[in-house]
Amino acid sequence: MQPFFSEFRVSNPQTKSTYRVTMRGKHSGDNDCACPDYASNELGTCKHIEFTLATLEKKRGAKATFAHGYHPPFSELYLRSDSTRTVHFRPGTDCPAAVRKAAALSFDEGCDWRLRDERPATLDRLMALAAENGHELRAHDDALDFLAGRRDADRRSLTLDSLFPRGAADPSLNKLLKVPLYPYQTEGALFAVRAGRALIGDEMGLGKTIQALAVAEIMAKHFAVSKVLVICPTSLKYQWQNEIARFSGRDSRVIASGRAQRQKDYALDDFCKITNYEKLQPDLDLITAWAPELVIVDEAQRVKNWNTVAARALKRIDSPYAVVLTGTPLENKLEELISIVQFVDQHRLGPTWKLLHEHQVKDESGRVTGYTGLEKIGQTLAPIMIRRRKTEVLMQLPERTDQNLLVPMTELQMTYHQENAEVVTKIVQRWRRVKFLSDQDQRRLTCALQNMRMSCNSTYLLDQESDHGVKADELAALFDELFEQPDAKAVVFSQWTRTHDIVIRRLEARGIGYVSFHGGVPSEKRPSLVKRFRDDPGCRVFLSTDAGSTGLNLQHASTLVNMDLPWNPASLEQRIARIHRMGQKRPVRIVNFVAKGTIEEGMLSVLAFKRSLSAGILDGGTSEISLGGSRLSRFMRDVESVTGHMSEGEAMTPVEETAGMAAETQAAPMRGAHVVPTGTGAEIGGEHGAAQAPTNMDANPWPALVQIGAQLLSALVATRDATTPVHPWIECDPATGARHFKVPLPPPQTARRLADALSALADALRA
Repeated sequence: MQPFFSEFRVSNPQTKSTYRVTMRGKHSGDNDCACPDYASNELGTCKHIEFTLATLEKKRGAKATFAHGYHPPFSELYLRSDSTRTVHFRPGTDCPAAVRKAAALSFDEGCDWRLRDERPATLDRLMALAAENGHELRAHDDALDFLAGRRDADRRSLTLDSLFPRGAADPSLNKLLKVPLYPYQTEGALFAVRAGRALIGDEMGLGKTIQALAVAEIMAKHFAVSKVLVICPTSLKYQWQNEIARFSGRDSRVIASGRAQRQKDYALDDFCKITNYEKLQPDLDLITAWAPELVIVDEAQRVKNWNTVAARALKRIDSPYAVVLTGTPLENKLEELISIVQFVDQHRLGPTWKLLHEHQVKDESGRVTGYTGLEKIGQTLAPIMIRRRKTEVLMQLPERTDQNLLVPMTELQMTYHQENAEVVTKIVQRWRRVKFLSDQDQRRLTCALQNMRMSCNSTYLLDQESDHGVKADELAALFDELFEQPDAKAVVFSQWTRTHDIVIRRLEARGIGYVSFHGGVPSEKRPSLVKRFRDDPGCRVFLSTDAGSTGLNLQHASTLVNMDLPWNPASLEQRIARIHRMGQKRPVRIVNFVAKGTIEEGMLSVLAFKRSLSAGILDGGTSEISLGGSRLSRFMRDVESVTGHMSEGEAMTPVEETAGMAAETQAAPMRGAHVVPTGTGAEIGGEHGAAQAPTNMDANPWPALVQIGAQLLSALVATRDATTPVHPWIECDPATGARHFKVPLPPPQTARRLADALSALADALRA
């Protein structure tokens, strides 16, 4: 092997990265490196090339070899990455005249044998001619990839023109998904397919997700794409899964659980897999092996800093096609836009140092005070980025859109939710057996259901110490995007003022003005709060509870967020009517946060439960309930139904919970403080407080024993003078007519405690 002009592998022990370096000389542009920096810095060199050159120059004979230059017998096709990316031909010393003449048809000999843009198709003939003449023509991978990308772009453009001759107005595009697209959405989808790798930067609420799904469908049906990877925040994974099924009818797989399970999931042949940013680095080898053809990156502003582990891992994912979604491509600094664009096209904006030098405005001390010439950046990005504002497509938008956003629970939230779900399960099981619930059980049931609901918002609602929850952080992320619009305002509803507390922390950390409106606000102060929200440009958020919302007119806001859904459909519509009413001049967006795998998700599937609670049993916050007869039966059937519809959700790991979240992690709560009531004075929710749940019945066996005894007597009474069984514990033999008395056993843990208590009682009596 040639000791100087050859290919070398350079490794970085810190990053554990290895790159191929090709040496052809000492001058800038002669050599080549496979690292991303060389491809984008326009310097014609990089640290790997300089390291290799410095190492070679120490070898014997280096000076004479470099002075003589690189004159191989074979010819080459290579990619030069200096101010522009161009393919060049280097004729070897043994290059036949016929091959050289053919090369002159495609390459400009006067410009270092640079490939003419309009003649790439003749390269196939050139390579065939070289083979016929027995001449070695080496084509480097980066040059071939570059040319393949250009040819693929030409092919896509021709195919799109033939498939959709009327462009975005072509009627066949309305059959692409299960719902018709708006014209600007079909325009965005076609733009992204034509670009191959594109950034959709539409303002929030314009449907970037459905545009990405339309891109995936076009790619799958017409360009043989069979593997799609969706990368999004943890809190949006199941939302993506639901919308893929809803809009395209395709199945998708959420990547979750431990490494072993994720390895199995990536080995399966799925059309679409959905993962989150935190799992990119540990799963990079699995993603590379699966080799996705289309990568969809949602909420890309969350990786605006390429120094993060997730951002660096994202940049290493190699796919021919990509769609990046963000409503805020530029938030604070120009470097954020550069970071996002580099994943789409690392060469589009050129080297960061050059771009910042051209567009940053600095004062005498070198501090950045602004930017200039941004219209030039816009022109540079035009081939790969499309961005529309609501004002541009206002006439196309619907009057009202409703969106359910599924968010995961943290581990502590899931613990609280499960503890109360177990209480509900035990009471439901008791109901199945005896078809009777005491007033105390009814109160305990209501309290546990209320606690389950509150745990979906944050653990703070239950223990007033910790703040483990995803909803408030997702709300803050939504506001970061929404308030890019200078006049945007939002109304946020929650049943509990403690939800207001955790939201207010996020608002104050961001300097966002707000008012908090609830039943505890004196009536004489309410008009001034509404007036401030309406007239003060700095007051962007109106926090409200149902108790405080009666009679409000808030149509100067066009976004309404429900942190928790009321069980009564009428209450939900009353909330929405605060902004969706006469005088509203803009399309209204309703966003409902729903905790995945919880009672909240069960509610989405069981509308009957809402109807059964229309009297406000849970929404009104009454301290006691007492249901009987058919009303109790309906209520219990609905409780069974809604808890039975709770799907299996993924709890966020502590790493995922803290990554990208603005809320500080507080001390863990006292366990058991929220679990349970002790009597008739329990507070079961309402606007101002968390539910105080009763003492766990299994901890004290005597109430259980008394209740079983009462139920036993009830069953015995039911047998008196009865010709047919009237109690579930009594069964009638169809052959003999004999009646049998069957007493259901309590749970094992309760049975053990009962046995221990009875044994202790017997010992005491004997003593």
